[in-house]
Amino acid sequence: MFPKWLDALRPLLVLVLAGTPAYVLFLVYYGFWPTTRTQGYMPLQPVPYSHAVHVGKLGMDCRYCHTGVESSAAASIPPTATCMNCHTAIWPDSPKLQPVRDSYATGEPVQWIRVHDLPDFVYFNHSAHVTRGIGCVSCHGRIDKMDEVYQEAPISMAWCLDCHRNPEKNLRPVEFVTSMDWVPNEDQLTLGARLAEANNIHPSTDCSTCHR
Repeated sequence: MFPKWLDALRPLLVLVLAGTPAYVLFLVYYGFWPTTRTQGYMPLQPVPYSHAVHVGKLGMDCRYCHTGVESSAAASIPPTATCMNCHTAIWPDSPKLQPVRDSYATGEPVQWIRVHDLPDFVYFNHSAHVTRGIGCVSCHGRIDKMDEVYQEAPISMAWCLDCHRNPEKNLRPVEFVTSMDWVPNEDQLTLGARLAEANNIHPSTDCSTCHR
């Protein structure tokens, strides 16, 4: 009934049938592995800027450098002039700051490497989050303890959707969004539910919210 050449294909067919589930399992496993999602990513920056010193020790507010975080989609990287506001007097001859001084002299920006870099098909607006009470620490972790910034959270689709479905666990009074060590004086879920109700916070889970 069937041509004889099909007999030769039987071993290949068995191999495909047996190998396909293993291949799919590998793809799922690899796709959800933290390093695949860049969790823990910590690139070597051109200047050894320490958030642990500037934010943790000196108490600098996030918004001093990231000026666009409350008004635009991007948090913005500070211009070199912002660094030189202090470093014309503090460590003005430090070899570690030579790229900053070169940038200030030439007008060419320091080539900082983005750590939290979402794919081009994902839309994220910083101002929409921080002006409603999502603290910097919720996404970026304890920046004030990092000598070198790394991606602490997975920032996966599931991770974002979990917060959109249950924002109460991350909401805080807006005046504390940049406070790294803030803790609620009551149950977080109770506080979060009250803030969500008072500020009409009902995050959308529609695809077009993040994929435009």
